[in-house]
Amino acid sequence: MLTKRIIPCLDIKNGRTVKGINFVDLRDAGDPVELAAKYAETGADELVFLDISATEERRKTLANLVLRVAEKVNIPFTVGGGISSVEDVDILLKNGADKVSVNSSAVKNPDLINELSQKFGAQCITVAIDAKQVNGQWIVHLVGGKVPTELDLFEWAKEVEQRGAGEILFTSMNNDGTKDGFANIALKKLSEDLNIPIIASGGAGNIQHFVDTFKEGKADAALAASVFHFKEIEIPDLKKELADQGIPVRI
Repeated sequence: MLTKRIIPCLDIKNGRTVKGINFVDLRDAGDPVELAAKYAETGADELVFLDISATEERRKTLANLVLRVAEKVNIPFTVGGGISSVEDVDILLKNGADKVSVNSSAVKNPDLINELSQKFGAQCITVAIDAKQVNGQWIVHLVGGKVPTELDLFEWAKEVEQRGAGEILFTSMNNDGTKDGFANIALKKLSEDLNIPIIASGGAGNIQHFVDTFKEGKADAALAASVFHFKEIEIPDLKKELADQGIPVRI
């Protein structure tokens, strides 16, 4: 049985790690290189590095920061933010990223998923989907959750898989920053609809939330930021509890 992955997320703005509530009101959570090294040492399975200013400000991801982080990290490492071309991905992978995450650019140009998957392989391509439940329907949003689209979460996720994505990083905008738990009903449907791994994001507040997203949400991995950055949850403690509850993890 595949082990469930624990993934700290380093949201980057102006070269620093930040984490806010519902994608606004950012507060400083430290130096990304220090944090990356700490997480690699304490048992994180992967890291996600998102330049959250990149799409909004139309700026390319900080390739030199990726290089610095990758030098300190011996676990798989995904980079996202402002990625919109084969050239962007090529630079990031050469600078040490294992995978890239595309979001807004994939919605605006879905063929990008096919291009990236064909050139670099599906295993390198994560499609991030930010969605918000509006009047009972999960609607995909862009630009850090600021811009609603016409896309239904589940239809878009199926298309993303068909176009060659290797995994989906689903963030619930309703749950993000609340610390009330992950969007497990939506996650379970995604896992049932698709054959590629689903990473749960948005809502982690305590260890039980991780247990619930693996058991009820059927997630393949769980991502969080502030609970790790501010040491509210230590990864060794989290993994011990998951293992004690019969969830397969790498200790």
